[in-house]
Amino acid sequence: MSNSVVFRVPKLDFFKTTEKIIFYQFTPELNDNEKFKVASILNGFSEIVQFFDIGSEPFYITNLEIPFKNWGIISKKSGVTDDETSRLFDFFPNKIKISKGVLYLFNSDNYNIPKFNPVIEEFSEGSKKQPIHFKKIVETVSNSTTESIELNAENLLKISKERNLSLTYEEMESIMSYKNIITDCELEIIAQTWSEHCKHKEFRGKVIINNLSEYSFKNRKWKNNKHFMNSRKKTVINSLFNTYIKDATNVVSKNLKKIGADWIVSTFDDNAGIVKANSRYNFAWKVETHNSPSAIDPYGGAITGILGNNRDPIGTGKGGAKALFNTDVLCFGYPDYSKKLLDKQLHPKDVFLGVRAGIQDGGNKMGIPTINGATIFDEKYSGKPLVFCGTGALMPQTHFYGDIEKKEIKDGDIICVVGGKTGKDGVHGATFSSETLTKESPSSAVQIGSPYTQKIVFDFLDEASKFGYIRTVTDNGAGGLSSSIGELAILSNGASVELSKVPLKYSGLLPWEIFLSESQERMTIVVPKKFKNQIFELAKEMETTIEAIGEFHNSGFLTVFYEGRLVAELNLDFLHNGCPLKIMECKPYITNFKKNRDIPDFSLKDICKKILSSLNVASKESIVRMYDHEVKGKTVIKPYMGQNGNSPQDSGVMRFDFNNYDGVIVSNGINPKYYKSPYDMSAGAFDEAIRSIISVGGGLPNRDIFWSVNDNFCMPNVVYDHEKNRDGMFNLWCLIEMNRALYDISTAFSIPLTSGKDSMKNDFYSDGVKISVPPTILYSATSYISDVRKTVTTNIKNSDDYIFIINRTYNELYESEFYRALSISGGVPPKVRVEKALNVYKKMEIANSESLINSSHDISDGGFFVAILESLFKTGFGATVELSNFNKEILFFKNKKNINNTLFSKKSNIFYKESVFCFKNSNFYYKKDNLNDFINNKKLKNILSLMFSESHSRFVVTVSQKNLNRFLQIFKNDVFLMGKTDSSNKIKLLYKDKVILNENLNYFYEIYQNPIESIFH
Repeated sequence: MSNSVVFRVPKLDFFKTTEKIIFYQFTPELNDNEKFKVASILNGFSEIVQFFDIGSEPFYITNLEIPFKNWGIISKKSGVTDDETSRLFDFFPNKIKISKGVLYLFNSDNYNIPKFNPVIEEFSEGSKKQPIHFKKIVETVSNSTTESIELNAENLLKISKERNLSLTYEEMESIMSYKNIITDCELEIIAQTWSEHCKHKEFRGKVIINNLSEYSFKNRKWKNNKHFMNSRKKTVINSLFNTYIKDATNVVSKNLKKIGADWIVSTFDDNAGIVKANSRYNFAWKVETHNSPSAIDPYGGAITGILGNNRDPIGTGKGGAKALFNTDVLCFGYPDYSKKLLDKQLHPKDVFLGVRAGIQDGGNKMGIPTINGATIFDEKYSGKPLVFCGTGALMPQTHFYGDIEKKEIKDGDIICVVGGKTGKDGVHGATFSSETLTKESPSSAVQIGSPYTQKIVFDFLDEASKFGYIRTVTDNGAGGLSSSIGELAILSNGASVELSKVPLKYSGLLPWEIFLSESQERMTIVVPKKFKNQIFELAKEMETTIEAIGEFHNSGFLTVFYEGRLVAELNLDFLHNGCPLKIMECKPYITNFKKNRDIPDFSLKDICKKILSSLNVASKESIVRMYDHEVKGKTVIKPYMGQNGNSPQDSGVMRFDFNNYDGVIVSNGINPKYYKSPYDMSAGAFDEAIRSIISVGGGLPNRDIFWSVNDNFCMPNVVYDHEKNRDGMFNLWCLIEMNRALYDISTAFSIPLTSGKDSMKNDFYSDGVKISVPPTILYSATSYISDVRKTVTTNIKNSDDYIFIINRTYNELYESEFYRALSISGGVPPKVRVEKALNVYKKMEIANSESLINSSHDISDGGFFVAILESLFKTGFGATVELSNFNKEILFFKNKKNINNTLFSKKSNIFYKESVFCFKNSNFYYKKDNLNDFINNKKLKNILSLMFSESHSRFVVTVSQKNLNRFLQIFKNDVFLMGKTDSSNKIKLLYKDKVILNENLNYFYEIYQNPIESIFH
């Protein structure tokens, strides 16, 4: 069959100047009108296109005087599409096949093969004298085959493995008891519905803890409640989700109602949690993960992660939501990873670059600002990255058909699919994410995203909802139509689907593949019959694909047809409730942390350099600058602010609209380096999310201030296996402890969990080697702020402001950047002192409400040293800090008169006129510089340990002299005066009367800025 090849290039004379050429191959050959359409679409990418009709003969380009010796082609495998080919598909009938690739021209015989992902791409090569072989487009024909499978005790696990179902023997046995002869479509539907991704089997299962009573837990009580069954030998937890997450929100909800707070609208029942934002809007909030796809195809996994998560709040309730912002938190292996790569393992640098690009395109092309996030590096993420994507959305509080948060379906309502067309991409995505990643993992599980297509779909849904054409909406994520229709069918107690009506990218898909495909940008909507014509006309007007593919009814069954022939019929009760309960066992694992470690002599300047150049401390600005933070024009606090836009911020802030000044604060908390103390890790991550919101001017929950938190657990395999997963019990113990901390912190602060997700098989297994992520939890927090103009940023704004640390600092240096720089192991992990933190946060709320604080930065990685530097960088200001004042209380006196007006007074040790405080045994004064960079004094080492301590619930703030009195009245003994800002652009560290560090901030800034920037070069 004849073919057309279209080259997309920057210049007309590309064959003489370009070594890399993007091409598209069309079968059959394009006519002139079709070529015009292609040129119109591709020229939208600001590049030139040239056409060659190559017929069915080999294609030579030697006659074009191209200066090359060899060629190579990287092309997408069958069924793998991207944004451009998706747009091209929309303009052509199904008879035209499209393939995209990249042609490389090499000028020598010694060339390096370009990097490509063998899971979704293929590479071919040849010399100049050989014809260029473009990807052969295989003709496909309709395939309506449905296979009947006989289940018996001998073949259950074999069938599960061969079909990538990720089902256990017990689960397959349960299916066999329901139907021993089952169609492939029925079996695939059940496997998808029972997948870990959809059923959350570890969180809803039964956990048995052996010999718990033999251990002592100080200040960590194991309370008996309805979910526990205790005995001397065993403690049984019936559902981690119900025991800790759901019950925590139930307790919080009751406590909030007691004070008249009724803003919790919907939790855990839909695609996103919903709270009442204000009198105008509801706020929907969801954070998901896309780890496994990102390990196979980093760009595709990340872009579909963010696009898929966009669809969650848009598909919540009856619909009508509009996306407001995105967040992303990313965990990678080190980019300089030097170990030999395992089979199918991608290099961490390639994963990093691909994921970052996918996040960028997903958000920017959708027109949704990315306003908050984090990037973490650890060797344990070298096999599989963690890619967390979050989306917040505003939705009206009422709907054409009643309460907007309650999905509703009437008997006879039409099932419509809207948006992208269906292909093989994403087949087995749900079951794939339920198992350890191996070299045999299916490439079909990778989906490819098209943000332009999704933007059109979202605009269409917004209009259709306003007219009342849509009764209910949900997204097609994991499991595709099988998941969305299967779950919606519960509301009506039945549904029928005709798969031949589903719009396809190409022919040849089996019925079950159509039903389970996770092709992107598709939404399932429920349309009253009377509005069918109107919604189809609207779709045509707005240039989006829509098709009616079935109806909801009250039969008690999900029935699926292909061209009128029944291919699946499943009882809904069995489908959703027939999965056997998972039973897991573990025992307690207690790590004894040594409190004190001997610190060797060291150069302070060198240690500071090492800490600032750590990838987990260094500036992420070069990553973040590629994301659009302001596309909607509502962003108040961006990831980087300050006089020159270089100061990292603790939280993002967005206003809701342009008519008012209220809005939402967005933060996150994650610290997997503490996983060996899982309770403290989880508590600390939650506290980090809270204090980041408090830092920028947020308040704790009350009648008017909503909070909405998503919890995302990403775990290695928690099921013990003597051969393949010996650390399963430890991982399960970590999961339990992480959940207990969640419950304790959530209830203590009255902060509800409204939604979340778990990803439970984050291991990479190849060549007999397993690489597991550390047990990781991310808390993504949002909170209401009544006036975004009263927010506080991290950057220092004035000279002669006083620098304070709020809250006490402890010698908590386990896995700290300080210990890592010194190659010291051990120490004590930071603990959250809940009552103290709560007290301090309330005081911060008061101080910020009175605008007493000029700058505020939470203290975390790198301790006070990093926090003060980040507050100073590129502001033009400097600071002098007296380290001996760590934890030195300010004493208060009554009726003190005629106090010296000087802050640093050797004689009186008293400062500020009209104040009523002084320092006890203060030595805070200046002397001549006495530089001594090499630290060998034990007391000074202990003080410096406090400077680098990563204790939780602390802030470094600056306060003007005019506000000192009121500021100290509020905080009393919870603040410690550390120094004063100046206009020197230097950081000066004093220890009593000695200057131990005096350095220009530009010197440290270059060290801080370079590590991440260098990854891109």
